[in-house]
Amino acid sequence: MVIIRNIEKSEFDFLTDMFYESIHILENKQNKEELINTPHLKKYHEGWGRDGDAALIALNTNNEAVGAVWYRLFDELNQGYGYVDSQTPELGIAVAEEVRGTGIGTLLMKKIIHQVICEGYKSISLSVDPENSNAVHIYKKLGFLDYGMSGTSITMVYRVKE
Repeated sequence: MVIIRNIEKSEFDFLTDMFYESIHILENKQNKEELINTPHLKKYHEGWGRDGDAALIALNTNNEAVGAVWYRLFDELNQGYGYVDSQTPELGIAVAEEVRGTGIGTLLMKKIIHQVICEGYKSISLSVDPENSNAVHIYKKLGFLDYGMSGTSITMVYRVKE
């Protein structure tokens, strides 16, 4: 059984671990501190906890953190890779390697989509490497649609049905 709940401030280090894991680089990936603090990526975690930030954590039966999903609002002057507009939060997700393929990622996605709806957002976006075919398949199955390209990544959007 997996418990999913809001992340606590004391779990921010785990959130940054998951942020690092979410960066799809197959070879020669820089260490965590260097990579997540590069100018184009630090915007995803710097100053975490501002308006428009939300994160959920997945805990296994031993109360160990095994995954997280989060979103953050960006604006025209500070766009993320999955930027659509300033009213659409950009989503990130990662699960620990040992639990990949067990459905925890899908469960996290469903919970964060529910939270987006409850908070009144009309859409949520994400950026995914097209070579990460498992993730692309799951996102499409959940209702995300291709929106465009940003560099070498696909921007996908989930629109809340009215």
